[in-house]
Amino acid sequence: MRNSDQRGWGGVNFGLKLVILALTAVLLLALQQTGRLGTVEGLVTLVTAPGQSGLTTLTNRLSRSLTNLRNYRSLQRRVTELERITQSLSVENLRLQEVERENQRLRELLAFAETRPSFEMQGGQIIARVIGQNSTNFLSFAMIDLGSRHGIRVGMPVVNEQGLVGRINYVTPTTSKVLLITDSSSTVNGILQASRLTGVINGTPGSHPVIGFIPQGTEIGVGEVVLTSGMGGRFPKGIPIGQVVEVWQRDVNVFQEAVVRPTVNFGRLEFVMVITNFDPTEFVPQLDTLPAEPGESFDE
Repeated sequence: MRNSDQRGWGGVNFGLKLVILALTAVLLLALQQTGRLGTVEGLVTLVTAPGQSGLTTLTNRLSRSLTNLRNYRSLQRRVTELERITQSLSVENLRLQEVERENQRLRELLAFAETRPSFEMQGGQIIARVIGQNSTNFLSFAMIDLGSRHGIRVGMPVVNEQGLVGRINYVTPTTSKVLLITDSSSTVNGILQASRLTGVINGTPGSHPVIGFIPQGTEIGVGEVVLTSGMGGRFPKGIPIGQVVEVWQRDVNVFQEAVVRPTVNFGRLEFVMVITNFDPTEFVPQLDTLPAEPGESFDE
């Protein structure tokens, strides 16, 4: 009995709904015919506008968030790309700076050569240095990338834009070893530019070369420039060697000596020139037992 009442009540509700819908349709039709439907739409819009506005705001925020996320990822990729470009440009800038420094040194070498037009010079690059085998670690030899194929022969003088470096004393087809003036076996005949005193400059292990055989009774000034004298025939005359920084004078000795600081910075040798048209009058034998770097070969 209860079930039949519920079905009957449900049926009444359904019928009522149909009636309400029909009346609403008729009412809307009447409002449309009378031109008042717009007023009703305005009221409905006014009631529902806050909800629509909130939904629109939420939709816009979500859209902006997605856009910002895409922009952030794009910016990340761009930043990574710019970092790679910056790193590449930094490396290129360092390379160009090194090229400019090398060009400057080569221009200085060229200027040195132009002031000595009587000499024919061939440029070489230092490709290795041999360190003396003792506790002072002084430079005794330097190897350059020129050899007999380039017209290099034993005894040829070696210079750079600062002055005298040494002389060739070992040659292979493609490389040569230079005996530096700082080596203990090196001797150079020199002349003091101001006083015109002559002497012999010997390399000193771990220190500056020393000019000796200068007669007593003559004054050597600290700061005097020392040049090659041309005596002995080993080197051309007038190449800068160094500057007097200390004088050793003892009354009991026949000769006095002076310490000469070389004009060449042997710790930073990179480019040198070999004077190829100067033939030493003194015979300089090629040494076959020079110290070599591990793995270094001088086979013909």
